[in-house]
Amino acid sequence: MSEAGNSQEAVLRGYDPFARAALEPFGFPADAHIALLSLSENATYRIDDPAASRTAVLRVHRTGYHPPGAVASELAWLQALRHDEGLLTPAVYPSADGRRVVDVTVGELTRQTVLFEWLAGTEPPEDKLPEKFEVLGEICARMHRHSRAWRRPAGFVRFDWDFDCCVGDTPRWGRWQDGIGVGREELATLTRAAALMRHRLARYGRGPERFGLIHADVRLANLLVDGDDIQVIDFDDCGFGWFLFDLATAVSFMEHDPRVPELCNAWVRGYSRILPLAELDVAEIGTFVLLRRLQLVAWVGSHRFADAALELGAEFTGGCCEIAERYLLGPS
Repeated sequence: MSEAGNSQEAVLRGYDPFARAALEPFGFPADAHIALLSLSENATYRIDDPAASRTAVLRVHRTGYHPPGAVASELAWLQALRHDEGLLTPAVYPSADGRRVVDVTVGELTRQTVLFEWLAGTEPPEDKLPEKFEVLGEICARMHRHSRAWRRPAGFVRFDWDFDCCVGDTPRWGRWQDGIGVGREELATLTRAAALMRHRLARYGRGPERFGLIHADVRLANLLVDGDDIQVIDFDDCGFGWFLFDLATAVSFMEHDPRVPELCNAWVRGYSRILPLAELDVAEIGTFVLLRRLQLVAWVGSHRFADAALELGAEFTGGCCEIAERYLLGPS
């Protein structure tokens, strides 16, 4: 049975032994305290060693999600952003023998593990979202500026987040048509909206000023506010996509919220202080917001064990249909 088809408890039974087995290579004692932080495409744990006053974040990867070399490639960009742009991203801690990606085998299964710095901070508070989205826009622009100019190391490999990989013929997170609550009417509405998105994105194009290496998951859960600063974590989904897709991921799971236009405007203000955005770019923001929402409909359907999906269902798909109906009534 696939991990996506199991309950959360069963999935965790498949991750916890690997987290425990990774302690020794990363220099933690066998009795270090392990606490689950999140479960999504991988399992992330807080590791505490009170005797050494040491805390870190351990990520245990889902087998088969990334091709060989992809995790090392993620870490290379993460560290380059720290070094070149001075962005507040977590440090990567090597194992005792210098490896940054440690393969851990339990039984016949091997999983990749990575150890990160523990960063203090909290998710952006609700009453500060417009202000923080403006800061986030600047941060995303700095990431995109870096990705355009950065000479990627040999063997760098990350997957794509184009239309087909999000919601088209080769969807990475499953078919949105198999999402929870996708009945006949929902299928008709979302099919029409998907066709319009495909058309508009083909017209928008994939020029280097619009498409490149992106974080691809800057949702609120991956942002930590510490004073005036925002720290960006969890680059596990970074890959090649439209730069504006990062804006869409910032409003993940809240695309239907009436504050979204205000938040998008704040993001654009911050972004434009670093990199220019043409009118044609701004005009497609709605396309990317819907693209992300439809991608998440697929994700909820195929990841029912994941933390963010547990409380979502047919109502989430209904919200997507409302967004799609407004999108279909807009300019084409």
